[in-house]
Amino acid sequence: MKNIITDDETVVRVAARDPQQVLSGANTATDSVVTKVGTTGVQAIEPLVMVTHSGRTAFHTQCSPERADEITEQIDETDDETQGTPDAVAEHDPETTRLPIPELPGLDAGVRNVLSGCGWRRPTNPSDHELAGGFLDVDPAAVLEVGRQLRGRGWGDSCHNDVVADAWQTVRSADEETTLVVNAHGTNGDTVLLASAPFEVLDGAAAVVRAADIDRVVVYASTDDERPVETLQTAVDNHPNLEVPLDVVTGPADYRAAEPTMAIESIEGNHRLEARLRPPHLEDVGLHGRPTLVHTPRTLANLSVALRREELPATRVLTLMGDVAAPATIELPESGTISEAVSAVAVEGSFKAACVGGRFGGLTQDLDVAVDPDSLSEAELGTDGTIRVLSADRCIVEFVGRLARFASEENCGRCVPCREGTTQLTELLRDVYDGEYAPGRIEELVRVMETSSICSFGVQAARPARTAIEAFEVEFQAHADGQCPAGSCVEAMEVS
Repeated sequence: MKNIITDDETVVRVAARDPQQVLSGANTATDSVVTKVGTTGVQAIEPLVMVTHSGRTAFHTQCSPERADEITEQIDETDDETQGTPDAVAEHDPETTRLPIPELPGLDAGVRNVLSGCGWRRPTNPSDHELAGGFLDVDPAAVLEVGRQLRGRGWGDSCHNDVVADAWQTVRSADEETTLVVNAHGTNGDTVLLASAPFEVLDGAAAVVRAADIDRVVVYASTDDERPVETLQTAVDNHPNLEVPLDVVTGPADYRAAEPTMAIESIEGNHRLEARLRPPHLEDVGLHGRPTLVHTPRTLANLSVALRREELPATRVLTLMGDVAAPATIELPESGTISEAVSAVAVEGSFKAACVGGRFGGLTQDLDVAVDPDSLSEAELGTDGTIRVLSADRCIVEFVGRLARFASEENCGRCVPCREGTTQLTELLRDVYDGEYAPGRIEELVRVMETSSICSFGVQAARPARTAIEAFEVEFQAHADGQCPAGSCVEAMEVS
């Protein structure tokens, strides 16, 4: 691996979830510097080959290995980085450490602050991160000051939607060994950061180590995320100065395994994952009974960028999926809207609704809602950073029925409101197909689940059904009358 790339060299960057497949031929087809840089987060344009020289970058989308070979061969023959009919060309500072933004669908959506290195800097090369201003030795007081403004990102963060400084101070005051868990389990935005900007995450972790006087760091991820975990581990091995021991641990791919207390259970090696009763909170009794902080990579990357810029990025990293041509992870200002996020992807068919906020997000047709957590919560939508797009041929009753069934099968089983509530909710939604629509009973069941469940899994599990009934009650009534407005329910019991 070349340590530093100079400004006068022609550089070929390959951005993809698996760039090695494209690199196999390009490495031997040119005398230029060829390197893999991880995913940009926008799958529709990848594999993406970028050719840079003297402040100009040509972008070639959806490249096969053969196409990558052709591009690099033409560059050698003509010494022109724009050869090969690029899909876009961007002018930029020759010394930039940020991905230049061309006019390409998805890539030009919103801003790229937290995601600035994704698809541009070499993920495991510390020199690239250092040139971008990384590895700062920041005073703990300055970190704590940012922590008074920084709110947790994702349902896997124990400070979800809350400022993180209070939890840091609680752990810092402990008289025993303390731990920071970096919870990267199961969320696309977090795995993009692991795969493409792991040093950004590690910088944020290092800052928390100083601010909260942490003795040990554990990065926790799903066994399904093999490639991002490998990238992270290499970055850890290449890190110039880890101040405390850091372990990388993987756990089961189950959705519930990302919930902060169940993540702790998984790290401890427990085969049956159950949510922990709180109090005591994890800041008091966490991993192996010791005070523990649990933050997602998105939270830590926001911290890292804030310390470098001396300003907290007022942005949200969001992943668009569902009835789209290809998923995309983008970054929007918090003042941006769901509509702006959805415009970053190609909807398969006409738009019908969005399920906003993770697996158990809220359903809405109103896209003029800002993506900051307060606006989303006020609109009864989720804040976990995922927007699932639903097209016109998607049946809402079937969609929420499947989510309810998933919740009934995947919950940990510890508390009655969640265990029994998800089962009853599934049955009530199934009854709609038999002509029995009971919105009052569903509303009461949802209220019990949301107010009595011991963890966010149970609190959120009923939200899709509740918000769907509010926005699409006519579809529920139509199903009770024996009709599917979307025309997609072939069998009435398919939801069961």
